[in-house]
Amino acid sequence: MSSRDLLRSFVLALLVVSAPVLVQGQEVVPAERLAVREAFREARFGMFIHWGVYSMLGQGEWVMHNRDIQVPAYEALASSFNPIRFNAREWVALAKAAGARYITITSRHHDGFSMFASKASDYNIVDWTPFKRDPLKELADECRREGIKLFFYYSQLDWRRPDYYPRGRTGNGTGRPDAGDWNSYLDFMDRQLEELLTGYGPLGGIWFDGMWDKPQAPWRLDKTYALIHRLQPSALIVANHHQLPLPGEDVQVFEQDLPGANTAGFNTKEIGTLPLETCLTMNRSWGFNITDRNFKTTRELIGYLARAAGADANLLLNVGPRPDGTIQPEAVERLREIGKWLQVNGESIYGTRGGPITPRAWGVTTRRGSTVYVHVLDWPDRALTIPSWGARVTSARMLATGEKVGVTEVEGGIALALPPAKPDDLDRVVVLETVRE
Repeated sequence: MSSRDLLRSFVLALLVVSAPVLVQGQEVVPAERLAVREAFREARFGMFIHWGVYSMLGQGEWVMHNRDIQVPAYEALASSFNPIRFNAREWVALAKAAGARYITITSRHHDGFSMFASKASDYNIVDWTPFKRDPLKELADECRREGIKLFFYYSQLDWRRPDYYPRGRTGNGTGRPDAGDWNSYLDFMDRQLEELLTGYGPLGGIWFDGMWDKPQAPWRLDKTYALIHRLQPSALIVANHHQLPLPGEDVQVFEQDLPGANTAGFNTKEIGTLPLETCLTMNRSWGFNITDRNFKTTRELIGYLARAAGADANLLLNVGPRPDGTIQPEAVERLREIGKWLQVNGESIYGTRGGPITPRAWGVTTRRGSTVYVHVLDWPDRALTIPSWGARVTSARMLATGEKVGVTEVEGGIALALPPAKPDDLDRVVVLETVRE
């Protein structure tokens, strides 16, 4: 651990001991959770895993809804789910090779199937399938051994249970009866969350999805969030509901979009004050899709990682394992290439904040203290002019090679004399040391 890392750890520890609370609106946030929020923000890169019964059909995680598969037929499919090649050690080793600091995995998706041993319902991978193992327990144990934070994705909507009623906008073709006890469903969710929060060791947090299916429903979030905070005070609540964070939540999520953008058509453009995370598919599907060959290039993915950091956000990059428990080679290749880039350039991503220059067509900036990192993603020329921001540059160098970069003051900014671009340059990072003017 570097002296800088030791100092950061000391400061965070001091924060937990000395700062009692922060009042956020009407919410009192314990210092312990504030420190974990900051650690999450500094992680900057995580691996998302969408995996479940739906992978068997190879048409993505929404196949039950998209094909109007009736509940009995889907239950029969689930009874043959047997991912005999699943290996938690290989998954965690891949995340570490990629440079990911945390993993978020689906514990239960919209199809209602639980990927863990649950006493709240026998519709789970241990009781319902020939696999008979709890992959989330194995993954939690391996993450703990390797120092990787683990978050459990949990779907708030359900296309199978009749007590998810009145139904929302999705899953209306699965043949459920037109009646159900909504409070019974909420009680079921809380029982499962209690299982996840008490049976798998310390978690990074719970990652919620699906409230957008019926956003006006009485979700009883205050009770559910209080349960999480009581059982694991350091667990973060990450909610993908496409709006500004609600009381009790710790992270604002943007799905398939950078913060403030809404190319996906359902994200809010408002950006709050909490840590930010953007989640992204590697191709166009979250769950395994055998016909989806639209994989983003490594250059595109590293560019997105840099642009996320430049927008002061983490990147949660998805993989959709195959039904046997293995991860597609295209995803493995890209993750390893990202990891190699981070080995050289990681200081411009990890532990940084959004830089002093707003995102541009050519790239973004990140910063750590008085050090500014200029990520040159798309600029063919050797001369790059960037606007001034109230600081004087005392030195400039290329992060990857240490080569000095010429700096010339021009009207309204500074001009950087970059070395010639190489065909295999994924992100040319310039390190600027600065002092305030």
